[in-house]
Amino acid sequence: MAREPETELPAEFFGPLDRSPGAVPLYVQIARRLEAAISSGQLIAGTRLENEVAMAKRIGLSRPTVRQAIQDLVDKGLLVRRRGIGTQVIQRPVARPVDLTSLYEDLEKSGNPPKTVVLSHRVEAADADNAERLGVPIGSPSLHLRRLRLIGSTPLAILHNVLPARFTDITAEELVNSGLYETLRARGVVFSVAQQRIGAKAADAEEGELLEIETGAPLLTMHRTAHDHSGGIVEWGDHCYRPDLYSFETTLVSR
Repeated sequence: MAREPETELPAEFFGPLDRSPGAVPLYVQIARRLEAAISSGQLIAGTRLENEVAMAKRIGLSRPTVRQAIQDLVDKGLLVRRRGIGTQVIQRPVARPVDLTSLYEDLEKSGNPPKTVVLSHRVEAADADNAERLGVPIGSPSLHLRRLRLIGSTPLAILHNVLPARFTDITAEELVNSGLYETLRARGVVFSVAQQRIGAKAADAEEGELLEIETGAPLLTMHRTAHDHSGGIVEWGDHCYRPDLYSFETTLVSR
């Protein structure tokens, strides 16, 4: 994935700084201006800030002063530092209810317009494992999908789904413009029940690159088998999510 270019912040962005004795510390002034720009949407989630050396030179301050301002916002959860990526405006974490819905639908409802990159889209014969998961004969045509889900420019999840033969006509273009469950409902699917397991694992090198995290960093995982109203298996999914931006929520009732 191509990363967002660094955003250069000229001295004018920060306005006049008060350097008089007894004034608010310079790092606090810088932090306040950055925080105001994030809150107003002037600096959106995913924006990469220029490195501290360049920023300090641009606004005429020392690197330790700029570093302290950045750290203040990292501590507040507004910025994040990542090796190989730099300092980035953080995406507001998404809390997803454990319901029979799609990630696409949940993001839209939460006010986080989703973006999808289709990493792979292919029809192939179901091997023994996928045939068992889908409840179909070995060798039956099956649609294999792998997608990257983003909020703005911030990667959130890698989604892997396998669907039976009746859905092999789903196109990659459809999945760029809508969610998988929305696409399936448009084909007459009425979802009824699903078995779901939530867990965790360490990111491999490819997952780390796609999700812009370090190899070995923790990931949330979700495995789901969804059924329609007739009891037929509609899809099997194997997904992973960045835990700094994503969590599952459920309501527990006493018996």
